[in-house]
Amino acid sequence: GGGEGRTSNKFPLHPQLIRPEPKGNRVQQQQQTPPPYRERVEGAESFPLDFTAVEGNMDNFVVQIKNLAQSLYPCSAQKLDQDMKLHFLKNVSVTCNDGSPAGYYIKESKGSKRWLLFLEGGWYCFDSQTCESRYETMRRLMSSTKWPLTRTGTGPTCLSLSRAPHRFIPYCSSDVWSGATPKTDQSDYAFMGSLIIKEVVNELLTKGLENAKVLLLAGSSAGGTGVLLNVDQVAEQLETQGYTGVQVRGLADSGWFLDNKQYKFTDCLDTISCAPTEAIKRGIRYWGGLVPESCRQAHVGEEWNCFFGYKVYPTLKSPVFVAQWLFDEAQLTVDNIHLTGQPIHEGQWRYIQKLGQELRLTLRDVTAMFAPACLSHELITRADWTDIRVKGISLPRALHCWDRSLHHNLHINSSHSHVTPPVRGCLLQLIDSCPWPHCNPSCPTIRDQLTGQEMSVIQFLKHMGFDVQKMAQQQGMEPKKLLGMLNNGN
Repeated sequence: GGGEGRTSNKFPLHPQLIRPEPKGNRVQQQQQTPPPYRERVEGAESFPLDFTAVEGNMDNFVVQIKNLAQSLYPCSAQKLDQDMKLHFLKNVSVTCNDGSPAGYYIKESKGSKRWLLFLEGGWYCFDSQTCESRYETMRRLMSSTKWPLTRTGTGPTCLSLSRAPHRFIPYCSSDVWSGATPKTDQSDYAFMGSLIIKEVVNELLTKGLENAKVLLLAGSSAGGTGVLLNVDQVAEQLETQGYTGVQVRGLADSGWFLDNKQYKFTDCLDTISCAPTEAIKRGIRYWGGLVPESCRQAHVGEEWNCFFGYKVYPTLKSPVFVAQWLFDEAQLTVDNIHLTGQPIHEGQWRYIQKLGQELRLTLRDVTAMFAPACLSHELITRADWTDIRVKGISLPRALHCWDRSLHHNLHINSSHSHVTPPVRGCLLQLIDSCPWPHCNPSCPTIRDQLTGQEMSVIQFLKHMGFDVQKMAQQQGMEPKKLLGMLNNGN
């Protein structure tokens, strides 16, 4: 993840966007450079990673995947700095958008019983115009031609996975991992995200996965939604091929989006201003997108519904852990709330609060989750993801509890995978109840972009136009008491 210790958000909180440029303006486009790699990795906001293709990004992901693996299982500190090698798929008919071969990175190891397969995120495109713009500005997310042959993760990592293999599938299908459509003479691009996962799993079955006990399919952002769309397919794939001893689970990070109304409606001209529902409706047609069969049956003719977590989750058979900021910046971006560091209007403030409430409601039937009231995007790819706490519990601890509950589940042979019995001392439904962005004191630090100074929660809220008197009145308390609570981070 680069950087020492805690990382921090920097104003403006909105991403550095690369807007589509007219074709004749390619040279100027090159000059709109995103922030330097070190700043982008060390500044806590991993959000710009979704928009911009920087060759360093994948290294950051790889390191964070190792950190994730280390948190899921007990420790045996060892240095894991061998190269992860790129393997192109043997089935050459399964490709990236531009027809170049899809692939995956792996550091092979023998005898591992727990496998972590990580799906990269990076938004999507949903028609020829948005895909062409993406190809010009973010080619690594549509083509494998410039992928390095090896990746190195650094730093001591502690794992019990008997030198666990790490597997990372780069995102090059732009279809939220849902497509099954090859490139033809009539179509400019292939959309084969779902088939890429299927082929990678088939190949891993010759590299030790066949002897595994647990396969955790994890992903962030579009990769998190990809987990929800594919976890049951992977479970079924293994079962059909006779590998019934492998339990398949999902970890969906920052992929739980709402099909809500935008703050201000805009025409669907580019990926980030298009309303969530409209973007997916166009996308699923353009990609030939596949959704889980049980969800498809529940939404015949309106399969786009299955891209939204709260609609697909109840239909899933595999256990899934949901990690989600209550105030997700990607959600706010598509809802046309752009936090530029300027004070926001009261209507925007109410919209942001309402988003937190709505998200909380959609998570109420999720049996295992971690949902802090922070304004950010992506948890498990952050350098400081182990510092965030909900009800005093960190995400690694919550994942460990979930793992133990599922292990316990196996022995009592529960009929439904989502129903995880409590293990003593373990909470599985971790969700903040405080009503404002960053009201949780363990949220990532925010820095004022101009001064670089850290901001307290109250400074941040005031900066956004927060009215202490009005909010205290709404909560039915004295303004002084509210200020005290905010300063203490309660």
